[in-house]
Amino acid sequence: MEPPEYKSFYEKMGSVNGWDFSRLNVRTVGEQWDFYEEVTKRCRKTDLWLDIGCGGGEKLLPIAESALLLVGIDLSQGMIRTAQANALKANEHRARFLQMDAGSLEFPAGFFHIVSCRQSEFSAQEAARVLAEGGIFLTQQIGEHDKRNIKQAFQRGQQFGMEDGELKHKYISDLTEAGFSDIQSFEYDAAEYYQTDEDIVFLLKHTPIIPDFGAGENDFDILHAFIERGRTEQGIMTNSKRFMIIAKK
Repeated sequence: MEPPEYKSFYEKMGSVNGWDFSRLNVRTVGEQWDFYEEVTKRCRKTDLWLDIGCGGGEKLLPIAESALLLVGIDLSQGMIRTAQANALKANEHRARFLQMDAGSLEFPAGFFHIVSCRQSEFSAQEAARVLAEGGIFLTQQIGEHDKRNIKQAFQRGQQFGMEDGELKHKYISDLTEAGFSDIQSFEYDAAEYYQTDEDIVFLLKHTPIIPDFGAGENDFDILHAFIERGRTEQGIMTNSKRFMIIAKK
């Protein structure tokens, strides 16, 4: 999916679903960390925290109390509208959600103590600029071989055909160039078991794993064959490939 297509898709999802996948019946085996748990372990009650690519704020609002102020930004107006509505419903006054481009952050230099980014694009230079000295940047990203058997079945998909590890090495290089130090990286490849056919359909319709899923003449035939091949006693099996980078300014 090219950048303009992804932006259009993401904007649509922001208004329809936010970035909420809590309704999925899926069990993950081998997940080695919870990203926002890693963030909050490093966040003090007096810190100012910026989250890049906040989506609908679903993951952030329950942990907003970890900081003095949590600012979530997203390029999608639809996502920000959803996040603001969610914050109002939760009556959470420590969180603010703003539409903003991660490549041009509208904050003073050294303003934040923590900057996080979960599965979204970011600018290492801008993250470094808005972080105070001693501040910490954390990102979790999707590995190239995530949902590998699904993308192989369709012979297309997000990052399909890329060598595994390319993105991680690029981000580490960008962070090093931006002046970060003590850069650490971690990764896992966990098994995922989706409990029903409907769970897989929901996943593919609400993510860009398979671009334009459902538009292809044979998409549902391919999906049906994949489900039958991947069905196990634990559910329909695929994988979750993630990597995390933690860097200090």
